[in-house]
Order: sequence, then C-alpha cells, then structure tokens
Amino acid sequence: MTILSSMVFNGARKRSHTLILAHGAGAPMDSPFMATFAEELAAAGLCVGRFEFPYMQRRRAEGSKRPPDRAPKLLDAWTEVIDAVRVTMPQGGKLFIGGKSMGGRMASLIADEQGVDGLICLGYPFHPFGKPEKTRTEHLLDLKTPTLIAQGTRDTMGGLVAVQGYSLSKAIRLHWLDDGDHSFKPRKKSGRTEDQNWSEAIAEVATFVKGF
Repeated sequence: MTILSSMVFNGARKRSHTLILAHGAGAPMDSPFMATFAEELAAAGLCVGRFEFPYMQRRRAEGSKRPPDRAPKLLDAWTEVIDAVRVTMPQGGKLFIGGKSMGGRMASLIADEQGVDGLICLGYPFHPFGKPEKTRTEHLLDLKTPTLIAQGTRDTMGGLVAVQGYSLSKAIRLHWLDDGDHSFKPRKKSGRTEDQNWSEAIAEVATFVKGF
C-alpha cells in the first residue's frame, strides 16, 4: 500500500482550505485523537487529509511495533503527500500542514521550503521525553511560515514553564490548553475535561486556518 492510496479525507476535496495532518510516533492516523480532530475540523469547513508514514503502514501490515523511520524518510513522505494533494486543490486554495507531536515536528522542518500557507502543531515535542536539555527548537528560531502550536500547559515534552524560556520565531503563536498533557488531557482535579481541551484546540485551529 502506498502512502497516497492510504490517505483518508474528511470534508469536500474542493474546499478553499486544506489541512494535511500526520500522526505522532506511537499512534496511527485513526487514533481517537486524530479522528476527532479531522472530523471536527471538517465539520468546521476545512478539507482535512490524514496519512501514515511508511513505518506505521508496516505496523498495520505486520502487526509489529516498528520504531519510527529516520527523519529523511519521514520528510520524503511529507513531500510526496504535499505534491500529490496540491494538484487536486482548487485554484487559489490554501494549504496547511501539521499533525500530532512527531507529525507536526516533521511538518515544521519543511514548511518554509514547501511554501505552505500555514503550519499546525498539536502537542509539539520541544524535547524528547525525560530529556529537557535536548531541545528541538533550533529551526523554530527563524521559521517564516505562520504557525499555530496548541500545547498542554503540563506537556512532558514542553510545558508552559519550560517553553516560556525558549526563543521562538514571531511567526509562531502558542495556544495553551489548561492542565493538558501531551494529548491535552487534564487531571480530574483541574475541573477541565479532555473533551473541553480538544474542543478548544479544534476551535483555535479552525479560526487560525480560516483567517487566511
């Protein structure tokens, strides 16, 4: 199965705003998180496409727990998808890329090069789990693509306190989700629910994209 043949779209393909989302390192494109965001953003008027990196496709086929491919292969997959989606978009349509965690991070590495209209990161992994000293922010200093990062305030890969100390491009807008973890889930004592944080993030993404 090729990357393109496995893509799933929510919303009409000829809508003026198209958003392509890639999954995180451990969960596929049809995880509850990915499915909910795609379906709700489509209901808000966007065309939302999802795809899986080659290693995740092999996981499905073989039932194995393969680790993610190295960055060059992940970036090649992104380029292939972007090229294919662009030829199907309506003239003058706006293209946005992004995704959950690793998927959004890989998108951020090629957003400027690809000349997309915007970037959406849902839980950006500012550093590996348990290694706050190994930041993944160097390319974010000079990022030119308009970017929205939706981030839980207690994300273990970049929470509010840590990220406030980073130098980031002025093109990046951070939206903080109260008490959210890496998937925006809050603790019960916070008085928030996962659904509330997901709905808030979805609304922010829709507003951001439709502003172009």
